[in-house]
Amino acid sequence: MDDFTKKRIQKIMDNYTQNAVPEHVKSQMKISYKIRGKHMTLIEERQAFRSEQWVQMPVAQFRLDEKAWKVYWQDSKGRWHFIDDIEPNEDFETQLKIVDEGHNGMFWN
Repeated sequence: MDDFTKKRIQKIMDNYTQNAVPEHVKSQMKISYKIRGKHMTLIEERQAFRSEQWVQMPVAQFRLDEKAWKVYWQDSKGRWHFIDDIEPNEDFETQLKIVDEGHNGMFWN
């Protein structure tokens, strides 16, 4: 991922994560992300039971592959799998919207 694309994704994700969680639950839940190479992982964070620590749960991973973004889900063993019914798309925001809307309950509990 080139610097221009990385900065663009960071700007989109900073805005998204800032507005993703309703104000009344922000003390219990956060949305964050990590960029590594050509991958951007969307993460849900919740406060651990009876603890001050936060637990991170990956929601989805977006991979830039030949100028198109592909969406992946993580299994219980931590392996990522391509979601073949979400067409790769050059527009990152289109892919983020699909994940945000849940894609048939696949991403959000």
